Amino acid sequence: MILLLLLLSYATCLKSELREPREGWFLDHQYGSVDEPAVEDQTADVQANKHRSRLSKFLNLITWVRFDNDECLATTGENGTCYTADECEEFGGKPSGTCASGFGVCCIVQLSCGSRTSKNSTYFVNDNYPSGYNTIGQCSNTVEKINTDICQLRLDFDVMDIQQPDPNTHQCTIDRFVVTGGSPVPVICGVNTGQHMYIDAGSGNSPVSLTFITTGDYNRTFKMKITQIECGAVNRPFEGCLQYYHQVSGTIQSFNYVAAEGLHLSNQDYTICVRNERGFCGISYQACGDTVDSHTVSESFTLTGSDITQPDNTGKVKVGDSCTTDWLAIPCATTSTDGSAVQFPGTTPGTCVDRICGEVFCSVTDHPKPEKPCSVYSFTRPFTLRVHFDTDENGDGEGEEGTNNRGFCLNYVQQPCTS
Repeated sequence: MILLLLLLSYATCLKSELREPREGWFLDHQYGSVDEPAVEDQTADVQANKHRSRLSKFLNLITWVRFDNDECLATTGENGTCYTADECEEFGGKPSGTCASGFGVCCIVQLSCGSRTSKNSTYFVNDNYPSGYNTIGQCSNTVEKINTDICQLRLDFDVMDIQQPDPNTHQCTIDRFVVTGGSPVPVICGVNTGQHMYIDAGSGNSPVSLTFITTGDYNRTFKMKITQIECGAVNRPFEGCLQYYHQVSGTIQSFNYVAAEGLHLSNQDYTICVRNERGFCGISYQACGDTVDSHTVSESFTLTGSDITQPDNTGKVKVGDSCTTDWLAIPCATTSTDGSAVQFPGTTPGTCVDRICGEVFCSVTDHPKPEKPCSVYSFTRPFTLRVHFDTDENGDGEGEEGTNNRGFCLNYVQQPCTS
């Protein structure tokens, strides 16, 4: 973007002083006269030349500043895009701090229901945000690519609080968030503040629609940041990753986990990816702590079954072929820390598994220290977790009728290479 800085008043003043030679000078030449112009005409010419010199020097001082429309950090703590002040106003944004060494403004573009955008780093919010949105109907935003080199969209749910799923089926039948136009994305609902999604946008210029469908009486709020990612971007996940984590350690949660108080959603089938950092050859996972005061038994990993009863029944581990409806798939999940497929001696099963379900997170059904959290390792790269929750939580053959399965929360740590 080019910003032309001109001292207009000074330039106007200089230009007004620039006068062509008097008309008589041109007339004399026009009619073939060889008479020299009058002294006063020569004086005027000298002054005009001086003014031309001054203007030439002034024009040489004109500064052309070129800067890209990069992402910037606003004074509000939000991420915006660096534009000129005039562009920010034209796009309906609000300036929040400066960028490009003060030549641009960090522009926050916030759009609500029925909007379209072809700008990067925009926010999609409910009508009247940050106030609630209690309306039956649809609220949508259409995202158009800023150029044909865009391969993905990243959606960051800064705030998402819509109605919970059906308490029996765990299906999003009351409120739901739906993505159309890109790669298939599971429908979600409930509380998903802090979660994110990557949408494979495909080739060409086809737009992607983001839609909240709402029914019933509920005071909803949502604020979603939309980032367009170029095909060659270094932070782009490989295709097929709905979620992508790129730190050595972190926390991964299923949608609507809500600190072990939500309900895991039905009809979920997607892949979570963790970028393999240099110098690390494996990854470990461990169930998060359960901080709910009423839970004396942890519910931070509850996918299938109904054995957990507060305060004393700790639930069961299920792995492999025992997981037929809802499960978390980790390639060659093992309790071994040395990269071997062989698990703890004397445990069952003796070798690594690919599916884990039940109500306790572990890759063996008889962990030798059940009072301590089980760490599960995988040395298969790339690091992935596959989430599969079937279409109906109620009556799927694993005793889940009326269950309150929460989903999962896992802490991960990448393991350094040993050779």
